[in-house]
Amino acid sequence: MRSRGARASAIGTAVLLCSVALTACGGDGEPEAGKAAASESAGGRQQGTQAVRGAYDKTAEADTAKMTVKVKAAAGGKTVSSDGEGAIDFEDGESTMTVTTEGRSVEQRVVDQVLYQKVPGQKKDGKAWMKIDLRKVAEQQGADPGQIGDPAQSAAYARAISEDDVRKAGSEKINGVDTVRYDVSVDVSRLPGGERLRDQVGPTLPMRLWLDDDGRIRRQQIDMTVKTPASAKPGAGGSSQQVEVSTVTEYTDFGTDVGAEAPPAGQVADVTDQVARQGQKQS
Repeated sequence: MRSRGARASAIGTAVLLCSVALTACGGDGEPEAGKAAASESAGGRQQGTQAVRGAYDKTAEADTAKMTVKVKAAAGGKTVSSDGEGAIDFEDGESTMTVTTEGRSVEQRVVDQVLYQKVPGQKKDGKAWMKIDLRKVAEQQGADPGQIGDPAQSAAYARAISEDDVRKAGSEKINGVDTVRYDVSVDVSRLPGGERLRDQVGPTLPMRLWLDDDGRIRRQQIDMTVKTPASAKPGAGGSSQQVEVSTVTEYTDFGTDVGAEAPPAGQVADVTDQVARQGQKQS
C-alpha cells in the first residue's frame, strides 16, 4: 500500500493528463462572492491556505471517485470544447475515461502509468488501441520521469502557494453538495519544470477549488493562457500562438469501482516514440 501522499499525487497526474489529452484533440468571469474576499482577515487566509494544501490528501483518502473533465481551448477565433467522463483510483493513478470532442469520442485508460487510447475508425497496423508509455515520453523529452506519480512533483500545487495566494470566495452547491470556494494563485516557478512552464503560461496560474465539508475537492478549475511554439510546417507563419485554456475537473461518488485494465496485447500498437518525437519538435 502506497502512502497517502502518493495517492494524492494521482489527482494532479490525472488532471494533467486529461488537460493535455483533451486540449490536443478561456475562463469565465468572477462571481460576486469573489469581491468580498479582499477583506478577509489574516486568520481566515491562514485557514484557507491550510484547507487548500490539505485538499489533495483528504480527497485521496476516498481511494477512488467518478471524475468529469471539461476543457475549452480558444485560439485564432476558434473554440474547441471537450468533455471527459470516467473514474480514477487515487492510489495508483489508474483511470478509465471517455473523451468527446466535437461529436467524436475516444476511449482512454491509464494503467501502470501507460496511456491507452481507442479512436473509432482509426487503427495502426490493424490494431484499434494506441499505447503511450508516459514515463518513456518524459525521458525522451528530457523531463524527469520521476515526476509521473511522484507526490512531491505532481501534487506540487499545494507547495506552490502561500497565505497571500489563497482567498475564500463564498459558498456554492456543486452537484448538490455544499462547498466552499477558494481562489488560488499558484506560483509557477515553484512547480516541476517551472522555468519552462513560466515561459508558456506566465508567472502565476489562476486556480479555483471547491471543497466539501470533509475538505475534499469537488471541483477544480484552472484557467491559463498557453504560448505555443511557432509552427514548423513549410509556409506556416513563424510567430507563436496564444491558446486560452480552461479546465474544470469534478469528483463525485467517492469509493466507486474503477476497473481499469490494459487492452489485450494483440489489439495494441505502441506509439510512444512517435508521440515523444512530436513533443520534441514542438518544444
